Amino acid sequence: MLDLASLAAATLATWRLTHLVVAEDGPWDVVVRLRRAAGDGLAGQMMDCFYCASLWLALPFAAWLADDWPGRLVAWLAASGGAMLLQRAQQTDTPA
Repeated sequence: MLDLASLAAATLATWRLTHLVVAEDGPWDVVVRLRRAAGDGLAGQMMDCFYCASLWLALPFAAWLADDWPGRLVAWLAASGGAMLLQRAQQTDTPA
């Protein structure tokens, strides 16, 4: 069974890293340079899509959270899904 506090921490960390990769320039513009270097290829596309990036960035947290493969699968999807929900909640649809 997954520890709820650890899952919450993994979800927040997944959201933070995903937001950094997809939407921020990063310290000393490192991330924006990586995004430009990735171009339009697969890596570049993964860095442009929050939902795609959150899946890959949640993987190491899933390995940390669970000891068996079924638990890792659930943790992977939960951390990514939680990050997606946080991103949707953070976005505003209010017209200017």
